[in-house]
Amino acid sequence: MPELTENAPVPGSVRNNKRRRRILIFCVVSLLNVGLLALILTQLLTPAPNIVSDPLVGHPAPNFSLAMLHPDAGKSALSLSNFIGKPVVLNFWASWCAPCKEEAPLIENTWKQVQAQGKDVVILGIDFQDSNNDSSSFLQLYSITYPTVLDADGSVASKYGVTSLPQTIFINRNGTVTSREPRELTAQVLSNNLQLII
Repeated sequence: MPELTENAPVPGSVRNNKRRRRILIFCVVSLLNVGLLALILTQLLTPAPNIVSDPLVGHPAPNFSLAMLHPDAGKSALSLSNFIGKPVVLNFWASWCAPCKEEAPLIENTWKQVQAQGKDVVILGIDFQDSNNDSSSFLQLYSITYPTVLDADGSVASKYGVTSLPQTIFINRNGTVTSREPRELTAQVLSNNLQLII
């Protein structure tokens, strides 16, 4: 009868070891899957972080009265309250602002189009802390015909929370701010926002 050496594996114990290893791997993989599933569920059920919304949107637009850059029909100043019942686009700009120069032709062309179509929309340019000479040069250079006022001390920009230029505020017929575009306008963005207030 052959002798068993101490190092020779016993066939039954090899099967048991393989079985234990498979069970252990199955348990580890199962635990990993359960952990992954728990992580996914907590992420799906956790509310999204609060996005800071614009404090003006959905609220009445602050009224103001500013001197016109090119007095019109005897008026030397314009107030937002002059346009009650009309959609208004407020465009904050300055002569030294490069993106303002880029969007000026778009705004002027849009102004001419809405006027030609008989739409009751007001585009009002608000020049931020420029000198009268710089403002006039800008308006002449870009052939601006829509009404423009000078916010010499920046008080209106402050009321509207303007921290960079250009910036455009869209106000509906009820005097409620519907949106703000804190960057240079594109034709698509301008068109989309106009549709919301007309």
